[in-house]
Amino acid sequence: MQKILVANRGEIAMRVMRTAKEMGIKTVAVFSDADREMPFVRYADEAVCIGPAPSSQSYLKADKIIEVAKQTGADAIHPGYGFLSENASFSGAVAAAGLIFIGPSAASIEVMGSKIAAKQAAKKFNVPMVPGTDEPVKELGEAKMIASRTGYPILIKASAGGGGKGMRVVNSEAELEQQMNMAKSEALSAFGNDDVFIEKYVAAPRHIEIQLMGDKHGNYVYLFERECSIQRRHQKLIEEAPSSCLTPDIRKAMGECAVSVARSCNYYGAGTVEFLVDEHLNFYFLEMNTRLQVEHCVTEMITGIDLVKEQINVARGNKLSFTQDDLKINGHAIELRVCTEDPMNNFLPDTGTLVMYQPPKGPGIRVDDAYEQGQEIPIYYDSMIAKLIAYAPTRDEAIDRLRRAIDEYYIQGIQTTLSFGKWAVDTEPFRTGKFDTGFIGKYFKPEYLLENDQQAVEVAALLAAHIWEKEKKPTSMSATTVSKPSKWKTNRGNLQQK
Repeated sequence: MQKILVANRGEIAMRVMRTAKEMGIKTVAVFSDADREMPFVRYADEAVCIGPAPSSQSYLKADKIIEVAKQTGADAIHPGYGFLSENASFSGAVAAAGLIFIGPSAASIEVMGSKIAAKQAAKKFNVPMVPGTDEPVKELGEAKMIASRTGYPILIKASAGGGGKGMRVVNSEAELEQQMNMAKSEALSAFGNDDVFIEKYVAAPRHIEIQLMGDKHGNYVYLFERECSIQRRHQKLIEEAPSSCLTPDIRKAMGECAVSVARSCNYYGAGTVEFLVDEHLNFYFLEMNTRLQVEHCVTEMITGIDLVKEQINVARGNKLSFTQDDLKINGHAIELRVCTEDPMNNFLPDTGTLVMYQPPKGPGIRVDDAYEQGQEIPIYYDSMIAKLIAYAPTRDEAIDRLRRAIDEYYIQGIQTTLSFGKWAVDTEPFRTGKFDTGFIGKYFKPEYLLENDQQAVEVAALLAAHIWEKEKKPTSMSATTVSKPSKWKTNRGNLQQK
């Protein structure tokens, strides 16, 4: 494998290209008109525009991407995550074109891409399941019978779904017909498939996932877990590894179940098996993601394994470079997704220009980002512009390090989730590890961020008064020094301590 085309954009494109460069592999970027000035386009050895800004006319054009791969002499295609990464037809088309798909087979993607088929495959290996159905529910009468047997509340879920689309909680039979119709309609609109199934609704669960790797020689390992319970709209905002709630025995049991799920579909490459974990630490299979996850970084930090490098080597036909016994958890890592969203306004997406963009640095800080200062944030793609990861020997130290990095992250021109992240990791539920997927609904109110801002204003007033008093006295400070812009907001923690 001498050249890889990265069929993606932004920070994940950069992430893949950096590992490829370290391995001596050349890279090809494909980009839309909106991304022409993006850093990943400049970083690649070659770059080809594949269409207009909308992803349906660019990053989702499978035929065009394969054509560019052939034209540029690429041996393989890495899909990143999102876009075509879990598209079985794309995986098959890449292979049919004589190229290497850096990911699982089309057959594995197809099985795990359907939540119903995935449940049926995992069930054969006695993986724990949430009570419910493993066949599509077609009619209201059938749904009533299943719901009565399972017991309310129930969860109606789209078989082909993800990101909370086609998902409805039903608390009683009186709500069932309307919620089922809404779920099916949304599923059809989002995924072109209105198949839905029913599960018992697990109240106050934790969302914990297991990272795994498999090769084409039948070897499998699990790389421990990630805690992903801090979510809005069923989409993750803060992830950490390891989880604060698992015991070594439960961790081992979940890891072995994840490997069983992978075996059930002859999986190879990087994959993630997601579980719901209840208050008694009973765990239930949720789904499998047949790709690299956004939050793979925290796993890399605690294991020292470059997951992209392993993906590439598995795609080359190599055996895994390590065994289960080689893996150990070292330290703790926490990731905050830096999204252009307004936490004060129900996390609605924001767009604009990055008037100022300066990521933090220092010990234990990793930033995987996509943009540079002065660039416009387009409306066409996901709102995440960066991932801020803090690593330290202990969880408490990782939290403190993340707080420090958030204070040093200078962004002006758009609203982001940085303020929410700092508030969240400071709360007692997060600090003590006693939280679940209802964290935002239970604990967060927008005015809490205003209270933090008010504290900053008070510190600014104290600082201004201090400077005014000093300026009344003779000073050797130069006019240039006095007129420098204040960084009081970033340094307010230090001022308060003093």
